[in-house]
Amino acid sequence: MEIGIYGLGRMGGNMATRLAQGGHRVVAANRSRGPVDEAAQNGAIPAYTIEEMVSKLTPPRVLWSMVPAGAVTDETLDGFGTYASRGDIFVDGGNSNFHDSQRRAETYSAHGFRFLDIGVSGGIWGLKIGYCMMVGGPADAVVVVTPLLDTLAPPNGWAHFGKSGAGHFTKMVHNGIEYGMMQAYGEGFELLHASEFGLDLHAVARVWNHGSVVRSWLLELAERAFEAEGSDLAHIKGYVADSGEGRWTIQEAIAHDVPMTALAHALFARFSSRQEDSFAMKVAAALRNQFGGHELKTE
Repeated sequence: MEIGIYGLGRMGGNMATRLAQGGHRVVAANRSRGPVDEAAQNGAIPAYTIEEMVSKLTPPRVLWSMVPAGAVTDETLDGFGTYASRGDIFVDGGNSNFHDSQRRAETYSAHGFRFLDIGVSGGIWGLKIGYCMMVGGPADAVVVVTPLLDTLAPPNGWAHFGKSGAGHFTKMVHNGIEYGMMQAYGEGFELLHASEFGLDLHAVARVWNHGSVVRSWLLELAERAFEAEGSDLAHIKGYVADSGEGRWTIQEAIAHDVPMTALAHALFARFSSRQEDSFAMKVAAALRNQFGGHELKTE
């Protein structure tokens, strides 16, 4: 079948390529020209504006946005609406807040469009091994895009979870869990690194990936990182960003009275990674000096 994809970053570009390789007619567009030219080399039909992308597709169209969450997603979807026809399907495959997805579904359905929120996981590896996809929205629209989802996902790698917002809600919690897993690995490897044994962390990760109860794809990536960078990870700065899903997960946990101690800790640990010299730790050091006479390290 055919599809228009707008937003050809690391995820969107590879998704366009995977679909083209799977035999679909892909019209690929982006704000800048370079990624469009690259997509064309990988089998997609180039389009340099949303209007051109829509014009090269036959109704009922599937118009898929792969841009960052927030205002740019609204701008992209509104652009779809400017040139689309009633019955066309809009897909938001970015990491949008599920409340935004519910709002968008209501807005676009009122104008005769169908809207799907699809949480996509797989990162830069999705081109080769496929993408896990969590789908929310009307079932009739899901039926239309099923051939695309079957191509993008590995076997059993996608599911429709219900009404609008369900896809991005599920992806939000998925990313919250990811925060916790990454923090657990990080803390464990820090203790291994600090020990007296001079451990080869690449070897530890490799062994744990064979039969251990903590084996996972994330641990496989840790194994690769230690192989490339060494046990000290000397060339990597300990700064960890977040794209919003972890915060939203904790906010929803509070709203539903669900204790999420591990995930909350992982989120706040990311915040601490951004502080060159934590004021809170300055206060703690000063207090230890005041009550116990513990030595202060000064600049």
